[in-house]
Amino acid sequence: MTTVALTPAEFVNQFYPNFWWIPAGVLAAALAIKLPSIIRLWKDPLLRAVGGLLLLACAVFVFVAPSTIARVNRLTGVANFSGPWVYSLLTAFCASCLLLIISWRNGLSDRSEHTRRAMRGVVAVYAGVIVAMWVLFALAEVPQERLRDLDTYYANTPYMREMIVLYLLAHTLAALVTNGLIWNWVRTDGLDSLLRWGLKFLGVGYAAQLLFDAAKISAVVARWSGRDVDWLSTAVAPPLACLSAVLIAVGFILPHAGQYLHGRWHVRLALHELRPLYLLMRTVNGAGVPLLLRATPELRLVRRETFIRDVLLPLARHIDEDRRARFHEAALALGHPPALAKALAATAAILDAIETRNRTGEDDGTGARDTTDLLREIGAVSRMLRRPEDLRAVRALARDTTDGRSLTG
Repeated sequence: MTTVALTPAEFVNQFYPNFWWIPAGVLAAALAIKLPSIIRLWKDPLLRAVGGLLLLACAVFVFVAPSTIARVNRLTGVANFSGPWVYSLLTAFCASCLLLIISWRNGLSDRSEHTRRAMRGVVAVYAGVIVAMWVLFALAEVPQERLRDLDTYYANTPYMREMIVLYLLAHTLAALVTNGLIWNWVRTDGLDSLLRWGLKFLGVGYAAQLLFDAAKISAVVARWSGRDVDWLSTAVAPPLACLSAVLIAVGFILPHAGQYLHGRWHVRLALHELRPLYLLMRTVNGAGVPLLLRATPELRLVRRETFIRDVLLPLARHIDEDRRARFHEAALALGHPPALAKALAATAAILDAIETRNRTGEDDGTGARDTTDLLREIGAVSRMLRRPEDLRAVRALARDTTDGRSLTG
């Protein structure tokens, strides 16, 4: 049996009917990721704009699939009705990209006349393009339904030709302007790293759109001169459109999803960091924080911090400040940096206070103390509990100097 290798064009043609569902699925997944934030922060216009843009992009790829094109044409009873419909969605997507980039970069607080004029101009121009395309389609004679090659098949048809040129120029202009704004923004100093990477993905995505436009325009212009390079439109442009969609989805999601994951990572890291001190305070209190099955990591962190501070407050009555000072001197004498020595001293003083409380009773403390620093540094104290050897050395050296001699003298 002989296996014939497919050329790239043949490969795309073979999978063309289902090709468009790949970017549609990616964009739908991106929208699903953003949807909880959009619903929760509905008053945030940038989040709403991102959601609208992803929805429009997803709609473009759903309606450009050949099966959807045929269904829409059949439902409307108009041959090639899907043509101006898809072009209108694509044009609206272009306008949304420009509006979002202008708003995103300038910030919501920027309500200057220049920004408002730019946004009004985008809306007016692209709304005019959409209206003009429907007028041109109504004037054109396009009786033969085309599911894949509408652009090139009707490239020389009066009015349809103008409609095709209009949507390609509008798309190319939007991709050029958006690409320029994005790469200028990438070069701005002081950007968050996640935002910078998101912008780079967007920049490459819109660069892929420019290649898509180049392939489409080349195929149409070739038809005007009597040549047939339709494969540029039907085999080269679709993969570029898919690549662009994936990159743009990643670009819009990365800054928001990255910040979310970064925040969740820090919360879980803080929970892990406080675990040793939390377990120690459980031995003092006799019980821990009641279990909540649906508690978020943020709520668990707040409850853990509150529990630790609530137990430390009465325990502070048993802290001997003179001994804490000796612990600090001992830590410095052992060569620890000042910040680390302070945390070791506080931790050793807490361990000493627990032993004193267990020995003398809960109500035998020497009175209220200023616990501001202690309560503020619970993270550092908890980290020191993971260094038992250093704590033993500090406490042992401090015990050896109970006669009052200075460790630093």
